[in-house]
Amino acid sequence: MSNILIIKHGSLGDIAQASGAIEDIYENHKNDDLYILTTKSYYELLKKNPFIKGIIIDKRLSRFNLIYLYLLMRTIKKYNFSKVYDLQNSSRSRFYKKILHPKSSFEIWSSSATTLPLDKTKEEFDQDPVLQRFKHQLSKSGLVTKNVLKPNFEWSCEDISNIKSFYKLENYIILFPFSSAHLTIKRWPFYNELIAKINEKFKDKYQVIIAPGPNEIKIANEIDAKTILHNEKALNISQLSTLIKDSTFVIANDTGPAHMAAHLNTKGLVLFGSHTTAKKVSIEREHFKAIQVSDLTKLSADKVFQRMQEAIN
Repeated sequence: MSNILIIKHGSLGDIAQASGAIEDIYENHKNDDLYILTTKSYYELLKKNPFIKGIIIDKRLSRFNLIYLYLLMRTIKKYNFSKVYDLQNSSRSRFYKKILHPKSSFEIWSSSATTLPLDKTKEEFDQDPVLQRFKHQLSKSGLVTKNVLKPNFEWSCEDISNIKSFYKLENYIILFPFSSAHLTIKRWPFYNELIAKINEKFKDKYQVIIAPGPNEIKIANEIDAKTILHNEKALNISQLSTLIKDSTFVIANDTGPAHMAAHLNTKGLVLFGSHTTAKKVSIEREHFKAIQVSDLTKLSADKVFQRMQEAIN
């Protein structure tokens, strides 16, 4: 039995996307123990992942913080990992490779760099859809891949019957109208118009709800929908997963909850502007589709409502 390390720091959408890759790594290492190097934000969530034995926290402090770097590398080395799967593929994880396994190929350190296709540069490869990149990386590393292209995030769910009972939630449409403060380009501005159309068409058939994150509670009042909290705080990731999974439909900006919805097999729409493409981030699934436009301010509520009606029926 050996110890295997997976590196995946986040964000939330990235964790959801990596679920299939993590499952494939587990299936190919049934006699080994899997550990994951991640950030504190995802500790409680990843404790629920049935394929992971243990979690190592990386505070991601400055590389010039030599004391922290030494302690982290010492922690990693004590596990004597026989193989590392770098699913983060960032400058930080490449830096860790230079310290831990500077000359190793994909047999020891699997990453997009060590498994790069012969006909592509790293920059060209990074333009491919993220799940296709994971599949290539794992396949090149000798793994049989059955789940990487169809991540299943249902392991993240927990019982929220108390929350649903408190808010009397049965049939509901959940919206995610926010984004990170520095990524306002991702925000579609017409959610209230859409809500008015939903309420007019469906009357009391569906409740329209939002579930703001910790930094979104104050501005949630700007949206004409019921705000779902738990003990006056934002839902944790596992509670949010179940709320999404049990919904009738999801409409979201390109944020973490949209990626969760995609990999929870939920019906829904995600709205993309010019910041990236739905294909590149591998978000479209059988029941979860994207509307891609060059300018979100020119995407009408009528168009989104029409697509929602077609999908919900």
